[in-house]
Amino acid sequence: MEQSGPVLVFYGIGSTLNPALTLALHNWPFAVWLRSAPLVYPSLEALHLISIAMIFGSLWIVEMRLLGVRLLDLDQIDVNALAKATLPWTLLGFMLAAIFGSLMFLARASELISNGAFLLKMLLLMTAGTNAAILHSRGPLDSTSTATRVQALVSIALWIAMIFCGRWIAYV
Repeated sequence: MEQSGPVLVFYGIGSTLNPALTLALHNWPFAVWLRSAPLVYPSLEALHLISIAMIFGSLWIVEMRLLGVRLLDLDQIDVNALAKATLPWTLLGFMLAAIFGSLMFLARASELISNGAFLLKMLLLMTAGTNAAILHSRGPLDSTSTATRVQALVSIALWIAMIFCGRWIAYV
């Protein structure tokens, strides 16, 4: 890993993928259409962003409640009921983001597989998933637990970092 300005650049990671596979993906007619039809790729980007907003928005509400934020009377709502109510929105947002993001990846796989910002975003996504799995494996959410509060802060930081990495993909 080398640092070039404020962006981390990962050399050699993408080169481990079979070049024939990335070339085949790049030349696949569906992938060519995804990146060349004037409205398709920008529409996928917009839908991906809307999906991420669904995820981040629903997580933000629960994380703020776990952190004891008193704005908008969040502290008056049972954290487990709030988490249960927002979970369908989080899951729907994640499913849609995965679909639209996969299509965007397919369109530009040969570029993205060696893009440091993309690779970092994927690492952060896996870390956020692990953080969430650990948090929910401990049973009902407890906003008085220090470990839970730390995980809520980590979750927010990871999702903000993912959003930044997503924007940086075009510039590295």
